[in-house]
Amino acid sequence: MAVTAAQVKELREKTGAGMLDCKKALEEANGDVTKAGEILREKGLAAAANKAGRIATEGVVESYIHANGRIGVLVEINCETDFVAKTDSFKEFARDVAMQIAAANPKYVRREEVPTEELEKEKEILKAQALNEGKPEKIVEKMVEGRIGKYYEEFCLMEQSFIKDPDKTIETLVKEKVATIGENISIRRFARFELGEGLEKKVDNFVEEVMAQVKQ
Repeated sequence: MAVTAAQVKELREKTGAGMLDCKKALEEANGDVTKAGEILREKGLAAAANKAGRIATEGVVESYIHANGRIGVLVEINCETDFVAKTDSFKEFARDVAMQIAAANPKYVRREEVPTEELEKEKEILKAQALNEGKPEKIVEKMVEGRIGKYYEEFCLMEQSFIKDPDKTIETLVKEKVATIGENISIRRFARFELGEGLEKKVDNFVEEVMAQVKQ
């Protein structure tokens, strides 16, 4: 059955889990909010939401340099204790996030960081595209909102599909790790460098190169 926005909102208010996680749980539960809540708890996502407000000031600054030295990433990921930060599990998670940034080239960690000016400009472009496609003006605004969602999925790290498992987002990956280690985790910031970026150069498909290395 189709899941409604009201059901997603209700489940989010009850569990604190992310919108996408709530939607998937409701689909799995055929719209049963109670059962969907149980599914989220089984996956540890509801528990993860309860830890989201806890202070996380420890962690690591992880680096990833692509094999041919043409892409480099630094990412700061915080947790609550130095003990967790030193575990192999946390280090592996940080490595995965750094590789994600190298491969998927996000611009921001989360959608709240997108500058208002950039967002408004993107909406203007999308609106013009929809009108040029001959879409009725009365539905253009809804189309723009839908396409802005795609914009977030492309440029915001937390909403990108995880390169090792496209069925989950980075936000879901973080929540799963929180549920596993029992501490709040926050991806704070990152910097990505690409050799010759901004200069006129031959175009190479670095994403395919990074993905090939991930699969090795």
